[in-house]
Amino acid sequence: MTEPLSWWEMRFIRALTAIGVLLPAPGRGRVTSLAVGAGRVDAEVRDGRPHQVRIGLTAFGKADWATITHALAAKASTTVLLLAGELPRDVEQIFKAVRLPLFPTSAREVSLDCTCPDVEVPCGHLNAVFSALVARVGDDPFTILALRGRNRETLLEELKNRLISAEPLDPDDRSPALTEVMDTFFDCGPAPGLGGAAPLHGPRTSSDALLDQAPPFAIKVGGEDVAELLRPAYRALAGEHGP
Repeated sequence: MTEPLSWWEMRFIRALTAIGVLLPAPGRGRVTSLAVGAGRVDAEVRDGRPHQVRIGLTAFGKADWATITHALAAKASTTVLLLAGELPRDVEQIFKAVRLPLFPTSAREVSLDCTCPDVEVPCGHLNAVFSALVARVGDDPFTILALRGRNRETLLEELKNRLISAEPLDPDDRSPALTEVMDTFFDCGPAPGLGGAAPLHGPRTSSDALLDQAPPFAIKVGGEDVAELLRPAYRALAGEHGP
């Protein structure tokens, strides 16, 4: 059974399709090497003899990445997930907000080259490399960031440095820095009412309130409304007594 695609893999495929790279497409040969760097993919495809394939994608410059990193670091929950090795879905929206799209939006951003003599572009060798690239992105979403100019290690180091050097927004804020509480960021503490923790007290809700929210039943039992027949049972389960 085929596993469902991750959100970033689906978005990458849709972005490629929108700029004219139709996937899945029949590939030719076997991809023997695949290297991803800032703004380019270099690969070798063997099809009787080796062919060198290059895919170019516009990489963001230093100033652009400073803007992106600042925007990412401004959202603590996103930063924590990135530092944990995950790529949260809202990362794409953060890139869009600073007008630097994570995924390609125009064919002008992409260049294709293969040493084979085929006239058709993309040729079968390029299609094979695109398929391999999509698989790489599925395994490691940071591949997309590397293509745009920042590999995983560099980006995470820059995020850590921004968190360490960030000044509190409020001079009177005595809250600890995020970097000091990373290991307990998602801890919610002891559950209310357990381990000595004070129980939570909310507004009193009748045990049969759910029946008042349910839509009318389509049938009746002995001429009686089903909800009314169930109401004593709900109250009894809650230890309540009443009509």
